[in-house]
Amino acid sequence: MNVQTDKTSATAETGLVRVGLGLASWSEKWFPDPLVFALLGIVVVFIAGLALHESPANLAIQGGKSFWVLVPFTMQMVMIIIGGYVVASTPIVRWVIRALASVPTKPKTAVALIALFSMLTSLISWGLSLIFSGLLAREMSYRVKGMDYRAAGAAAYLGLGAVWAMGMSSSAAMLMATKSAMPPTLFNISGLIPLTQTLFLWQSIATTFVLIVVSVLVAYCSTPSAENAKTAESYGIQREPIASTLGSRSKPGEWLEYSPLLTILVAALLCWYLIDMFRTSPVGARAALDLNNYNLIFIAIGLLLQWRPKRFMQAVNESVPATGGVLIQFPFYAVIFGMISGTSISAVLARLFASVSTHKTYSLLVAMYSAVLGIFVPSGGSKWVIEAPYILQAATLHQVHLGWVVQIYNASEALPNLVNPFWMLPLLSILKLKARDIVGYGTLQLIVHIPIVFFLCWLFAQYIPYVPPMK
Repeated sequence: MNVQTDKTSATAETGLVRVGLGLASWSEKWFPDPLVFALLGIVVVFIAGLALHESPANLAIQGGKSFWVLVPFTMQMVMIIIGGYVVASTPIVRWVIRALASVPTKPKTAVALIALFSMLTSLISWGLSLIFSGLLAREMSYRVKGMDYRAAGAAAYLGLGAVWAMGMSSSAAMLMATKSAMPPTLFNISGLIPLTQTLFLWQSIATTFVLIVVSVLVAYCSTPSAENAKTAESYGIQREPIASTLGSRSKPGEWLEYSPLLTILVAALLCWYLIDMFRTSPVGARAALDLNNYNLIFIAIGLLLQWRPKRFMQAVNESVPATGGVLIQFPFYAVIFGMISGTSISAVLARLFASVSTHKTYSLLVAMYSAVLGIFVPSGGSKWVIEAPYILQAATLHQVHLGWVVQIYNASEALPNLVNPFWMLPLLSILKLKARDIVGYGTLQLIVHIPIVFFLCWLFAQYIPYVPPMK
């Protein structure tokens, strides 16, 4: 082999990765914990309120009153993480992972396959996607020689950075379809927006399809050759076969923990309820699928697939550490929501959005604003609660389809996830990598995605007729 040619190839392949690693190194050095952004957001909104002549007392009172307003929604987000992990860690899903890992023989194909299944599973549940794709990438690293572990890790994260919010675990879409999860002030603005007007719009499905195809192609084309790859072995990662271990019963009183009797009975009751609910729902089966029912489906499936209470609780215990950020940060985001929606700030922002945009440009403005704000507030659900009051008020003034506004938000707010380490943590713990190792490839995807997402959000908004709020 010609040495000079090999060096040239290596330089060409790692140039873009080097840029990504530089950005990741800066992020690790200067980028604070996401909680800092939540606390900083409270301070910024408070100062903005003072500038708009709101009294300090009213801002503090409105914020404090809202501290617990997102408790139901917070618990629903926690249950998405737990439900996704419980299902992804079941023996049958692990068997599927091993089967998929045995298919590709070349690094590029392997990384593309990881990217595809990361996004497909994220449409079902972003919690499922993180665990499933992480285990798939790890298993493929043992089977496919010369696969770049950084590219595989970034591909495993694509579900969270590309299309998760366009699927069934979309925090914003599910929130708008669940009256019990919506703050009353938000419901008074928009009413309920069923999933038929958000996730199941054909424009939303088309956007999702385009993003999946583009993401897989970028992942395939940017994967280094085996000669220039940094494999799992180079990180000192040893083979850890995917296997669910369940210790033997040692005490007579533990027999129900190891018996499938209770899980079968309870899962059957839950399935009975879900089938009846979807069958008899006056609003239709798709519209009746809200956050509560969605999480209940995952819990019922997890009970059946884990088979024994002991294994089910092991999976739950393993998933709980990943919920810490959600549990502590959402109440602080609720404070921001309260200071905005409970004062004149919401009306001022609504008028601002209405004044600087028209019916044709409003969708593009929302897309850009949501993407930028996502850098500082990495949670799609809590950020939507902050944005929604003034975003939807302005959309009503311009008579832009409210469901499509939700989808514009969903498509654009996911963009910063490609480089933001907040939601990477469960995946990184499985892969035993650091954020800096995969952000380079995430940056490449971000560069490609931005113009595509903005264009599609603007294009489809022109052809979806306005529907008045459903109160």
